[in-house]
Amino acid sequence: MKAPFLKSSLAAILSIGMATSALAADATGTWLRANGTAKIKISKCGGNLCGNIVWLKKPRKDTENSDPKLRDRSLIGSRTILGMKPSGTNSWKGKVYNAEDGKTYSGKMELVSSNKLKLEGCVLIFCKGDTWTRTK
Repeated sequence: MKAPFLKSSLAAILSIGMATSALAADATGTWLRANGTAKIKISKCGGNLCGNIVWLKKPRKDTENSDPKLRDRSLIGSRTILGMKPSGTNSWKGKVYNAEDGKTYSGKMELVSSNKLKLEGCVLIFCKGDTWTRTK
Protein backbone atom coordinates (compact mmCIF):
# COMPACT_ATOMS: atom_id res chain seq x y z
CA MET A 1 0.00 0.00 0.00
CA LYS A 2 2.86 2.38 0.79
CA ALA A 3 4.76 1.64 -2.44
CA PRO A 4 2.14 3.09 -4.88
CA PHE A 5 1.84 6.26 -2.77
CA LEU A 6 5.63 6.59 -2.60
CA LYS A 7 5.98 6.07 -6.36
CA SER A 8 3.30 8.64 -7.21
CA SER A 9 4.80 11.15 -4.75
CA LEU A 10 8.26 10.65 -6.24
CA ALA A 11 6.87 11.06 -9.77
CA ALA A 12 5.13 14.30 -8.77
CA ILE A 13 8.31 15.70 -7.19
CA LEU A 14 10.39 14.79 -10.26
CA SER A 15 7.89 16.37 -12.66
CA ILE A 16 7.88 19.60 -10.62
CA GLY A 17 11.67 19.65 -10.74
CA MET A 18 11.66 19.12 -14.50
CA ALA A 19 9.09 21.89 -15.04
CA THR A 20 11.12 24.29 -12.89
CA SER A 21 14.31 23.58 -14.84
CA ALA A 22 12.48 24.09 -18.14
CA LEU A 23 11.18 27.48 -16.99
CA ALA A 24 14.63 28.47 -15.74
CA ALA A 25 16.24 28.00 -19.17
CA ASP A 26 18.04 31.11 -20.37
CA ALA A 27 18.54 32.15 -23.99
CA THR A 28 20.93 34.98 -23.11
CA GLY A 29 24.53 34.43 -24.11
CA THR A 30 26.56 34.09 -27.28
CA TRP A 31 25.36 31.84 -30.10
CA LEU A 32 27.08 30.52 -33.24
CA ARG A 33 25.04 30.24 -36.43
CA ALA A 34 24.79 26.72 -37.88
CA ASN A 35 27.03 27.63 -40.84
CA GLY A 36 29.72 29.00 -38.49
CA THR A 37 29.82 32.44 -40.12
CA ALA A 38 28.56 34.63 -37.26
CA LYS A 39 28.22 34.88 -33.49
CA ILE A 40 25.27 36.74 -32.01
CA LYS A 41 25.12 37.86 -28.39
CA ILE A 42 21.59 37.73 -26.99
CA SER A 43 20.85 39.87 -23.96
CA LYS A 44 17.90 41.35 -22.15
CA CYS A 45 16.57 44.67 -23.44
CA GLY A 46 13.79 45.77 -21.15
CA GLY A 47 11.56 42.75 -20.62
CA ASN A 48 12.49 41.35 -24.04
CA LEU A 49 15.51 39.74 -25.71
CA CYS A 50 17.68 41.40 -28.36
CA GLY A 51 20.74 40.17 -30.23
CA ASN A 52 23.76 41.88 -31.72
CA ILE A 53 26.38 40.48 -34.07
CA VAL A 54 29.66 40.22 -32.14
CA TRP A 55 31.80 38.25 -34.61
CA LEU A 56 31.82 37.51 -38.33
CA LYS A 57 34.05 34.99 -40.09
CA LYS A 58 34.31 37.52 -42.93
CA PRO A 59 33.59 41.00 -41.52
CA ARG A 60 31.60 43.18 -43.89
CA LYS A 61 29.35 46.19 -44.11
CA ASP A 62 25.55 46.27 -44.11
CA THR A 63 25.45 46.84 -47.90
CA GLU A 64 21.96 45.39 -48.44
CA ASN A 65 20.24 47.60 -45.84
CA SER A 66 17.09 49.27 -47.18
CA ASP A 67 18.24 52.53 -45.54
CA PRO A 68 21.07 53.95 -47.71
CA LYS A 69 22.49 55.78 -44.67
CA LEU A 70 23.19 52.45 -42.95
CA ARG A 71 24.86 50.64 -45.85
CA ASP A 72 28.34 51.78 -44.85
CA ARG A 73 28.09 50.57 -41.23
CA SER A 74 29.88 47.46 -40.04
CA LEU A 75 27.63 44.49 -39.37
CA ILE A 76 29.64 43.76 -36.23
CA GLY A 77 27.74 45.46 -33.43
CA SER A 78 24.51 45.74 -35.41
CA ARG A 79 21.26 44.44 -33.94
CA THR A 80 19.83 41.43 -35.73
CA ILE A 81 17.31 40.17 -33.14
CA LEU A 82 14.79 42.84 -32.23
CA GLY A 83 12.51 42.87 -29.18
CA MET A 84 11.76 39.17 -28.77
CA LYS A 85 8.88 38.91 -26.29
CA PRO A 86 8.10 35.75 -24.32
CA SER A 87 5.44 33.68 -26.11
CA GLY A 88 5.49 30.48 -24.08
CA THR A 89 7.88 28.23 -22.25
CA ASN A 90 11.35 28.78 -23.74
CA SER A 91 9.95 30.62 -26.78
CA TRP A 92 9.85 34.23 -27.96
CA LYS A 93 8.37 36.24 -30.83
CA GLY A 94 9.61 39.48 -32.32
CA LYS A 95 11.56 40.70 -35.34
CA VAL A 96 14.70 39.43 -37.07
CA TYR A 97 16.92 41.55 -39.33
CA ASN A 98 18.50 39.55 -42.17
CA ALA A 99 21.68 41.30 -43.31
CA GLU A 100 21.87 39.06 -46.38
CA ASP A 101 18.89 40.82 -47.98
CA GLY A 102 18.59 43.92 -45.77
CA LYS A 103 15.03 43.10 -44.67
CA THR A 104 13.35 42.70 -41.29
CA TYR A 105 11.01 39.76 -40.78
CA SER A 106 8.62 38.50 -38.12
CA GLY A 107 10.64 36.08 -36.08
CA LYS A 108 10.46 33.49 -33.40
CA MET A 109 13.00 31.76 -31.19
CA GLU A 110 12.79 28.55 -29.23
CA LEU A 111 15.35 27.31 -26.74
CA VAL A 112 15.43 23.63 -27.72
CA SER A 113 18.03 22.74 -25.07
CA SER A 114 20.47 24.66 -22.91
CA ASN A 115 22.90 24.75 -25.87
CA LYS A 116 20.57 24.82 -28.92
CA LEU A 117 18.45 27.77 -30.06
CA LYS A 118 16.10 27.51 -33.03
CA LEU A 119 15.45 30.82 -34.80
CA GLU A 120 12.99 31.45 -37.65
CA GLY A 121 12.17 34.43 -39.82
CA CYS A 122 8.76 34.43 -41.48
CA VAL A 123 6.88 36.14 -44.31
CA LEU A 124 3.17 35.36 -44.10
CA ILE A 125 3.09 31.60 -43.51
CA PHE A 126 6.50 30.86 -45.01
CA CYS A 127 9.35 30.52 -42.51
CA LYS A 128 13.05 29.84 -42.86
CA GLY A 129 15.05 28.76 -39.85
CA ASP A 130 18.45 28.05 -38.42
CA THR A 131 19.57 26.26 -35.26
CA TRP A 132 22.32 27.97 -33.32
CA THR A 133 24.76 26.50 -30.80
CA ARG A 134 25.80 28.21 -27.58
CA THR A 135 29.44 29.33 -27.71
CA LYS A 136 31.87 31.70 -26.02
